[in-house]
Amino acid sequence: MEDVFSFFGRSVPDLAKILGSILAIFGIAVYIISGQSSITAMIPTFMGVPLLFLGILSERMPDKRHHLMHASMVLALLMVVMPIAMVVAMGAPDSNLTIASLFTLLTIGSIFLVAGIKSFRHARMLRESSGV
Repeated sequence: MEDVFSFFGRSVPDLAKILGSILAIFGIAVYIISGQSSITAMIPTFMGVPLLFLGILSERMPDKRHHLMHASMVLALLMVVMPIAMVVAMGAPDSNLTIASLFTLLTIGSIFLVAGIKSFRHARMLRESSGV
C-alpha cells in the first residue's frame, strides 16, 4: 500500500484548492451573469473560498492537516446537504443559474466527500498495517 493517498492523481489538499477555486470563480461568474441581483448568487464563492484556504493551510501546516481536512469535509457535507434541503423546502428553482449553482455545489461537494472518505480510510489502513 502506498503511503501517499491520491484521488485522480491529486492529494486531497490539492483537490481542496482546485475545487475551492472552481467554486469561487463560478460563484463570481454567476453573480456577474445574474446582473448582481442577489448576494445569494455568490453562495458557491462563499463555500469555495474556505475550501481553498483549508487546502492551502493543510499544505503549509502538515501537523494540522488532519484537523483541517476534517473541517473541509464538514464544508463539503454542507455543499451536498444545502442544495438538497433547498429543493425539498422550496421546490425546484425557476432560474437556470440557480439550478446550475445548486448542481455545481452538489457535484463538487460529492466529489470532495468521496475523496476525503477514501483518504481517511487509506490513513486508517496505513495506521493499522504499521501497528500504531
